[in-house]
Amino acid sequence: MIEITNVNKTFHDMKAIDNITAQIPKGSIFGLIGTNGAGKSTLLRIIAGIYRPDSGSVTIDGEPVFENIQIKQRFFYISDDQYFFSNITPKELAVYYSQIYEKFEMAQFKKLIQNFELPLDKKIQNFSKGMKKQVSIISAIAAHTDYIFCDETFDGLDPVIRQGVKSLFAAEVTERNLTPIIASHNLRELEDICDRVGLLHKGGMLLSCDLDSMKLGIHKIQCIFKEPQEKIDFPELEIMSLERRGSLHTLTVRGESEDILSKISALNPLFMEILPLTLEEIFISETEVTGYDVKKLLL
Repeated sequence: MIEITNVNKTFHDMKAIDNITAQIPKGSIFGLIGTNGAGKSTLLRIIAGIYRPDSGSVTIDGEPVFENIQIKQRFFYISDDQYFFSNITPKELAVYYSQIYEKFEMAQFKKLIQNFELPLDKKIQNFSKGMKKQVSIISAIAAHTDYIFCDETFDGLDPVIRQGVKSLFAAEVTERNLTPIIASHNLRELEDICDRVGLLHKGGMLLSCDLDSMKLGIHKIQCIFKEPQEKIDFPELEIMSLERRGSLHTLTVRGESEDILSKISALNPLFMEILPLTLEEIFISETEVTGYDVKKLLL
């Protein structure tokens, strides 16, 4: 488990990380969401032990991260700003990583390079941005670390490769309890892979939650009534948002689905159904309660 406790980080007069506390359970895929400048990369670098926090602490399985060589062998960090040694090839890069990570699997590396149709003996500096990202992701998987920290991992990948990478992560989580942390400015990129998500804004954590639990407690309902819209009230419901268009009412409600449907049914609607909520809609509903207009933050 990764535990982040009251972490702060300031660069000159800019507060990059503002008193963040969060827990990331082992074996989960954690999405770190926020706009550019929200603090995602800074927080990821603190978790990876690249930056020392000004105050607070970060531990991995109870051990501090900063300047801890043993702990750093247990995770692989993929930076948004890709860097490779001059003139190095994927084959040579794998040899280099095999000297750092004791569990590095050369056979798996070569197989994934082949599956992704990347040249093994060509200079990485001549690869496209997306190809470089693929090399880093394949290296991270083959390193067989317990954690992978990814900064804007899907940026530059085409839809097919993006889905392939997500499948790789999901398989590794299932097979060996890998814990990926994926930072992204795009919530929709992570909707189908993450089971926990944290939302950063201006260096602070607005929300950190388990998505399955959240989805079970929030429901989107559409219903139609005979009566004019101004006469319809919804007593005893914890309404997070309500939109009326003529006789059509669209509600986002917190609570148990059976109880919600029962209370709306008592109002004799002509039509009623539960609609699936997207991850973006869930976050909009939750953050509006805290006073933030998350529509301005998320793509």
